[in-house]
Amino acid sequence: MTSHPGTNPEPFTATVAEIDGDFIILSESYCYPRGGGQPGDRGSFNGNLGDSEFGEVLGGNFIRHPVDSPDKFSVGEQIECRINQEVRNRHAKMHTAQHIVSAMADDLWGAETAGNQISTHYTRIDLLFENREVYDSQILEDSVNEIIGSNTEVLVHDWSREKIVGHEQMRHTKFMDRIPSSIPTLRVVEIQGIDLCPCAGTHVGNTDDVESIVITNVKSKGAGKFRITYQFENELE
Repeated sequence: MTSHPGTNPEPFTATVAEIDGDFIILSESYCYPRGGGQPGDRGSFNGNLGDSEFGEVLGGNFIRHPVDSPDKFSVGEQIECRINQEVRNRHAKMHTAQHIVSAMADDLWGAETAGNQISTHYTRIDLLFENREVYDSQILEDSVNEIIGSNTEVLVHDWSREKIVGHEQMRHTKFMDRIPSSIPTLRVVEIQGIDLCPCAGTHVGNTDDVESIVITNVKSKGAGKFRITYQFENELE
């Protein structure tokens, strides 16, 4: 996950290292496990007994691929893994859009992203304001879509903890103390001139790869907080 692009993943071959209940654990996996507000990949395996779909991939000590029929596999078997490209690509587009929305809300009003949940058809973001009366959906939507159409490159870096914490343009570093000190470097996603923050999720390579968004719902979530929901404009009914 440290290299780009995060879209159109190619099939890969791995060995079944362990079968844990309904989960297949591979010798290596390039699937994205659920985390950071982004759903895990889905896809299919091709093994000795044919094709078998796997559901949403989960993390933990190992990357776990859930299957309906684990008895179709055996430890030591070599299998081909095909990640569902359509699902991966949609999540990557949604995640890059989420970074832009959060960055624009911060730049416009100093709003902090307190949480987010990405899905294939919509994304919701919880924004925390000092004074939420300043919020304007149309201003945010227009600002985000201007960035989306700006042909701005999206880059991925591996940076040290010290460089991340010390960078004056870095956003969303409050969680850094929760990451074990044994992890010396972290993945950083940069939308050039727009956003820079630690992120393990999948992203597109350029803002032009993201469709324009429409903010479809704004909901109060308590003092100073709004939950906004957006979809891609070309998918509205």
